[in-house]
Amino acid sequence: MENFNELANTALPILIKYGMKVLGALVILILGWGAANWFSQKARKAAERSSKVDETLTPILSSTTKIIILIVTILAVLNQFGVATTSIIALLGAAGLAIGLALQGTLSNIASGIMLLVLRPFKVGDAVDIGGTVGVIDEIGLFVTHMHTFDNIGVVMPNSQAWGGQIKNFSSNDNRRLDMIIGIGYDDDMDKAISIIKDVLSNESRVLDEPEPLIAIGELGDSAVNIYVRPWTRKEDLWPTRFDLTKRIKERFDTEGVSFPFPQRDVHFFKEE
Repeated sequence: MENFNELANTALPILIKYGMKVLGALVILILGWGAANWFSQKARKAAERSSKVDETLTPILSSTTKIIILIVTILAVLNQFGVATTSIIALLGAAGLAIGLALQGTLSNIASGIMLLVLRPFKVGDAVDIGGTVGVIDEIGLFVTHMHTFDNIGVVMPNSQAWGGQIKNFSSNDNRRLDMIIGIGYDDDMDKAISIIKDVLSNESRVLDEPEPLIAIGELGDSAVNIYVRPWTRKEDLWPTRFDLTKRIKERFDTEGVSFPFPQRDVHFFKEE
């Protein structure tokens, strides 16, 4: 009996001590798990409400928020039992550095993908020119960007290349300018040709009044007087309008007697005595 009392007196404080630690660890774990879920949902809702965050990035932000809070919770639980968390953090940092060096290219694509999704220089459906590759965006992922060219060839571009190159977005502005060059002969009436072009543009409903179209003598070429024709139109009407204007200007020039000169050279022969 005396041995039992002695054992109870010795073990009871230890049980109470570690029991409180276990209880405290459980409380921290439950609170941390609840906080992780709550902040994860808040991050998801905030991303969904924001017009600057792409839909692809929303679940990533939510998951990342949850993982960070859970890691902090686990470290707090280990600290409750007296585990030196400083060494664990140092070990995780070293492991993260080693993984980062091993996956440098992959992580670069991920970082570039996040920048593309956050800053959104282009979105799905936009017509773009990325480093000389021209096409339409189909999908923006974490690692690669999928697009297809105008002749429907699929292109898979690493995000680091997409983010690191020059990006021209043809769909970002509502209005686009048509740059056309119409050549007439040196013997033709320039004012008459300009008047015909103005009349053709004024009868085209897809040509915008503002900004006002530019029609001017641009240069004196080797075989023609080149007239710069620069009307504005809606981006979706760009190519149909260009094709129709080219056809109508040619038809009017033929009717009005304005010529389209062919390239020509004057060759002079000198007779030797």
